[in-house]
Amino acid sequence: MPRYVNLDGTVPDKGLGDVLKWQVLDRLTGTRRPDPPGFSTPRRDNDGSGLLALTPHLTWIGHASFVLRLGGALVAPDPVFAPRMGPRRRLTAPGVAPERLPPLDVVTVSHSHYDHMNVPSLRALAARGNPLFVVPKDNAEILRAAGIERVVELGWWESTDAGGVRVTCVPAQHWSMRVPWDRNTRLWGGFVYESSEGVAYHAGDTALSEPVFRAIAERCPRIDWAMLPIGAYDPTWFMAPQHMGPEEAGRAWELLGAGTFVAMHWGTFKLTDEPVSEPPERARAWMDQHGYPRERLWVLDVGETRPLR
Repeated sequence: MPRYVNLDGTVPDKGLGDVLKWQVLDRLTGTRRPDPPGFSTPRRDNDGSGLLALTPHLTWIGHASFVLRLGGALVAPDPVFAPRMGPRRRLTAPGVAPERLPPLDVVTVSHSHYDHMNVPSLRALAARGNPLFVVPKDNAEILRAAGIERVVELGWWESTDAGGVRVTCVPAQHWSMRVPWDRNTRLWGGFVYESSEGVAYHAGDTALSEPVFRAIAERCPRIDWAMLPIGAYDPTWFMAPQHMGPEEAGRAWELLGAGTFVAMHWGTFKLTDEPVSEPPERARAWMDQHGYPRERLWVLDVGETRPLR
């Protein structure tokens, strides 16, 4: 199998020793910051009925999972409904239960890490309809092994048309691994969704890379709604090569020239060391410091649906 690298020829180089330093030494030295007492991720009840509307809309399921209606198609990027991620329990239930979702037209999966590619979640969606699954190169075999046959693989800058939306795989600054022996043998990326009603972008997992975001802005139509990760950044010495913090996500949004900055990848699984409440606070502060109106930043409640307009 091929060994993939990022657009700049690099991949994160952290190994087992770095993981042990983070997990053991950082705890012993007390560098982890506590969560604020009493905080819970904001959520709204959503029975899924509003997702039947044919007008464009966006719903946050939690973490990097959304459901959006665009060009008439119902699209689910990185759907994960799992109650836990390894030893970490989910902090709040999915915004819409999978059995309450309308039939989907397209499911995209950005890469093979378990918090973005959850096979039981994908299998549940496949069983409820016949969506087209779109994945980066060399990821389809995981889905096919789970009995999901309607899968299209894309390389960076390749596209497929499905249900009124054109889906293009774009670069991300990240890496892949599902088991120790398949490290970087499966491509990772984000997706741009083009339709007559607007253009959306889902970054998947990514670090800040000015060449990546400039290339997306140059090669794709102007993005109206950019779903960008703002959490899983602490400790930065470990996370910066693979994840963005809120300020880096803000800079990525600037480089993209996107209309609306949609925050994601926070408040659902406690995977890293920053306090759970911190990412949206810092994202709002960044917008204020740079003179952008708050309405251009969407920090959705889990389960919240907003019209895309």
